[in-house]
Amino acid sequence: MPTRFSVVCDDDLAREIRSLAREYDVTEEEVLRQLIDVGIESLESAP
Repeated sequence: MPTRFSVVCDDDLAREIRSLAREYDVTEEEVLRQLIDVGIESLESAP
Protein backbone atom coordinates (compact mmCIF):
# COMPACT_ATOMS: atom_id res chain seq x y z
CA MET A 1 0.00 0.00 0.00
CA PRO A 2 1.50 3.37 -1.00
CA THR A 3 2.37 5.92 1.65
CA ARG A 4 1.95 9.62 1.00
CA PHE A 5 4.45 12.17 2.29
CA SER A 6 4.37 15.96 2.19
CA VAL A 7 7.46 17.97 1.30
CA VAL A 8 7.91 21.67 2.02
CA CYS A 9 10.38 23.46 -0.28
CA ASP A 10 11.62 27.01 -0.32
CA ASP A 11 10.81 29.13 -3.36
CA ASP A 12 14.16 28.54 -5.08
CA LEU A 13 13.92 24.76 -4.81
CA ALA A 14 10.27 24.80 -5.90
CA ARG A 15 11.25 26.77 -9.02
CA GLU A 16 13.94 24.22 -9.84
CA ILE A 17 11.48 21.35 -9.42
CA ARG A 18 8.91 23.09 -11.65
CA SER A 19 11.60 23.79 -14.24
CA LEU A 20 12.69 20.13 -14.31
CA ALA A 21 9.08 19.00 -14.61
CA ARG A 22 8.52 21.28 -17.62
CA GLU A 23 11.84 20.33 -19.22
CA TYR A 24 11.11 16.60 -19.04
CA ASP A 25 7.32 16.87 -19.46
CA VAL A 26 6.56 15.09 -16.19
CA THR A 27 4.70 16.11 -13.05
CA GLU A 28 6.38 17.83 -10.14
CA GLU A 29 5.52 14.74 -8.09
CA GLU A 30 7.47 12.57 -10.54
CA VAL A 31 10.48 14.90 -10.32
CA LEU A 32 10.43 14.60 -6.53
CA ARG A 33 10.01 10.83 -6.69
CA GLN A 34 13.00 10.49 -9.00
CA LEU A 35 15.15 12.85 -6.91
CA ILE A 36 14.36 10.83 -3.78
CA ASP A 37 15.14 7.56 -5.58
CA VAL A 38 18.50 8.89 -6.80
CA GLY A 39 19.32 10.19 -3.33
CA ILE A 40 18.53 6.85 -1.69
CA GLU A 41 20.54 4.97 -4.32
CA SER A 42 23.54 7.22 -3.72
CA LEU A 43 23.31 6.58 0.04
CA GLU A 44 23.17 2.84 -0.53
CA SER A 45 26.24 2.90 -2.78
CA ALA A 46 28.27 5.16 -0.46
CA PRO A 47 31.04 3.44 1.51
